Order: sequence, then structure tokens, then C-alpha cells
Amino acid sequence: MTQLLSSARRLVVKIGSALLADERKGLVRTRWLGALARDVAELKSRGTQVVLVSSGAIAVGRGLLGIERARLRLEEKQAAAASGQIRLAHAYQAALARHGVNVAQVLLTLSDTEERRRYLNARNTIETLLRLGAVPVINENDTVATNEIRYGDNDRLAARVAAMITADTLALFSTVDGLYAADPRKHPEAKFIPEVRALTPEILAMAGDAPPGYSSGGMVTKLEAARVALGAGCRMVIADGRKPHALRDLDKAPRKTWFVPEGTPRASRKHWIAASLKPAGTLTVDDGALRALREGKSLLPAGVTKVDGRFDRGDAVIVRDGAGREVARGLVAYADADARRLAGHKSREIQEVLGYRGRDEMIHRDDLVVLDGNDR
Repeated sequence: MTQLLSSARRLVVKIGSALLADERKGLVRTRWLGALARDVAELKSRGTQVVLVSSGAIAVGRGLLGIERARLRLEEKQAAAASGQIRLAHAYQAALARHGVNVAQVLLTLSDTEERRRYLNARNTIETLLRLGAVPVINENDTVATNEIRYGDNDRLAARVAAMITADTLALFSTVDGLYAADPRKHPEAKFIPEVRALTPEILAMAGDAPPGYSSGGMVTKLEAARVALGAGCRMVIADGRKPHALRDLDKAPRKTWFVPEGTPRASRKHWIAASLKPAGTLTVDDGALRALREGKSLLPAGVTKVDGRFDRGDAVIVRDGAGREVARGLVAYADADARRLAGHKSREIQEVLGYRGRDEMIHRDDLVVLDGNDR
């Protein structure tokens, strides 16, 4: 076990709602936040750039607005976020100002990282803030995000931010101390997993349900975050953040789970393709096409056996094998109607089938990321 947070050069820290907000009163836990601010200042003094992805706006805002119902409607979540985000921003500003650190608030929606132009704009903003010595505090823009266009959890948002800015380390702090072979709340004897180097079907099967309360994540979204982070060449750690100075003390914490990538970060374009959270459709491929993809070749129409979803040319799609496993993601060269007509046909037959000569590839290798790490 040689993974150490202290070796991070660019670090993204995700803070769970239960750590930052008093669920009963809807207040910011200022003592805990003060300890975090000191930890961040110490990391910055050693040359580490830090980005915070913070939950808690809805939990704080509902207390401020007096919303007592257990399950909030979408419009109530949006109202609570609008109120709570102001309180959170002020709390972060006050806590970090004590150490001479400037804070910047960045609110993102899913489309900010799904649409290429907005992705680049968001990345450039965060990069500039880091260059100027500020600590970006990022949250989902719940006030305007609807159920159809929102992440729904900050684990995956943090992973997308880490991939976007080519961070080398992502730390997810919540009320769990790592990955177990089964849900430790239901199976106290479950084996603890200290390190993961591949998201195998066995590892993915270890995810349980989200804990009760304001948390919207759980281990399912943490493993989804790991997929995005590892695909970007960014290592990730899951750790218990309930004690003050959890960030400073992470390296000596008795339990934590590190997810370690095999390769180096992909190019920015590949980052964006691999990390796409809401692809528009799915292409199922045969075994021959699967072998070709793993050899670094393009996906040709002949290897496609099934087309699902509604999408346009250039949209992100998932590529699955015959067993339904996701094996790749890419930008498709044809809209769904034409893709269905071309499925199973040779490239030389494209003009005959469609009446015009399109690209030979359903997905060109430059627009394709194979998720098992064999992307070339």
C-alpha cells in the first residue's frame, strides 16, 4: 500500500452532505468545516492545488426555509438549494479566509460537462482559478437542474470535475470508510477491500443501497465515480470524513479504499467521451467487432447487431457486447434511423442502403474509448 494523499499535486475533494450539514437543524457544521479549511490551507502551502465539490446546500436550505417533509418535491429541492447555497458559500469563504485563502463558487449542471463547448469553458474557468491560487467550491446547480438534466449526486460530479481538469487524485469523504464485499450495515462480517485496480464484475457487485438521510449517493455512485476517475488516469480514495481533520489524517487512517488506475490520463477529448454520464443510445456488437475494438480499430456497421435509443450524428453512445456488458463509449457517425438501417451491412454497402455515401465507420477509433483500458 503505497498510495498517499500527501503525494497529490492536483486534488479534488468531495464532501458528503452528512459531514457538512446538521440534518436536524439545517445548519453548517462550522467546527468541522474549520478543520477542513486548515487542512486545505496546509495542502496548498505544500504546493497541492485543491478543488472542493461540496454537498449540503439542500440540507442547509430546507432548515432555513422550514421545510419539514421527509421527501422533497423537485421544486422544494430547488428552493432549498437556492437558499442553502448562499449560506454554504459564506461559510466556506469565512473558514478559508482565516488562512488567507480565496474561495470561488462554481455551479455546474450535467450539460456543462456533456456539451463539448460548455465543458471546455468550465474547465478553463477552474484552471484559471487554480492558477490564481483560489480554491473552487463546486456544487450541482440544483436551482435550475431538472430530474432529466442533473447528476443527482456529487460523487459522479466530483469524478467528472477530476477528469475535466486532469486531477491526479480524487478523495470521496462521507460516512463510509471504504469498500466492503457486502453492505457492512447488513453484514458486519463483510470483508474490507483496501485497494482496487480494476472494476471487475465482482467489485461492481459489492455496491449496496444509499444510506438514509440527505445523501443521494451510496456505493453505487462511488463505483460509478471510480469508473470515470480510473478511465481518466486519476486515482480515487473512499474514506470516512466524520472526524475533524479527516483530510489531513487520511494517510494514517486505519481504513480507506484506494482505486488505482493502470494508465496515465487520456487526452482531453477521450476524457470527455469516456466520462459521458448520459449517452443518448446503445449499439450492441458481435464478438468479431469486440475483438477489433480491443485491437484499437474502429467500429464498422457490419459488427453492429442492435441499435437502441434516439440519437443524432455526433452524440455519445454506449457500446455493449452480446451479453449486455458495456465495453466502450463513442461518438456515433450516424443518427439512430440510419444506424438501424446500416447495422450488419458492409461499409461498401452504405451508399446503396442510405442513398448517400457517409463515413465507413459507425464510430471512428478517434471518437471511441474502450473501457477496459485497451484504448489506443
